[in-house]
Amino acid sequence: MIIDYNPKYNQDFKALNIEWLETFFYVEDYDNEVLSNPDKYILDKGGKIFFSLHNNKVAGTVALMKVTDTVFELTKMAVNTNLRGLKIGQKLMTHCLNEAKALGLEKVILYSNTKLENAIYIYRKFGFKEVPLEEGVAYERANIKMEYIIN
Repeated sequence: MIIDYNPKYNQDFKALNIEWLETFFYVEDYDNEVLSNPDKYILDKGGKIFFSLHNNKVAGTVALMKVTDTVFELTKMAVNTNLRGLKIGQKLMTHCLNEAKALGLEKVILYSNTKLENAIYIYRKFGFKEVPLEEGVAYERANIKMEYIIN
């Protein structure tokens, strides 16, 4: 089951993302700032945070961060390591893209790293296409940018 943001899950939002970052990269200052202040960086600006619940516990999370009125960034997606393989990430992705359509967005962008081959494969499977990575991206680890055009 996927639910909208609930502040009682703030620690889960942060802990899942920190664990994921530490597994594959490291926690950048920007990550820590956003994860510690989701209201300021995501929700108060019109973004969304979703949680996937499994047996009434948070199994995964994802955010849609507003870039412009018609473009949001898919970010802060993380799934509990003990629950990987249950397609929780794909369910969160489907939910986000449906939400983007409901919001009338033109596109959803994301930043990733080509080292994450499984993630890149899933993004492509969902219809994301690689686009040029601009200068000055907030994430040091980002070496690929992708976008999903909403029809």
